[in-house]
Amino acid sequence: MNSAPPRISSANKWCAVIVLAVAAMGSAGVVYFFDPSAHNFYPVCQFHRLTGLNCPGCGGTRALYALLHGDFATALRDNAMLVLGLAAVGARGGWFALNRLRGRRNGHFFPGSFLLPLVVAVVVFGVLRNLPAFAFLSP
Repeated sequence: MNSAPPRISSANKWCAVIVLAVAAMGSAGVVYFFDPSAHNFYPVCQFHRLTGLNCPGCGGTRALYALLHGDFATALRDNAMLVLGLAAVGARGGWFALNRLRGRRNGHFFPGSFLLPLVVAVVVFGVLRNLPAFAFLSP
């Protein structure tokens, strides 16, 4: 009864990639054209609303808006974790593409060994941005 899950065909992989790319571009388009500080249809951080503290994601939409408009300093001020995370994902994607072009085999995009350090970094960032000495990390 321990049969392997069905293989995903190449056509289904490309379909998923196209759907995800269109969704990401559509979401980026909404953020690009509608400033999060000027429009109130964006979701509100419930953690911040209930506690008054900034979670690791607070300021992420404003940071994305600033990045899409080329304002890197504002993006870093709003949410440095998001900016550095996007840079890391972009670098990892570039590495994968380069390996693919060279005909080398790629491993997992996000190995399981990355999970614990990532969780620790997010928790530390969330704690530090609420301390007075690290107020520069708060949006």
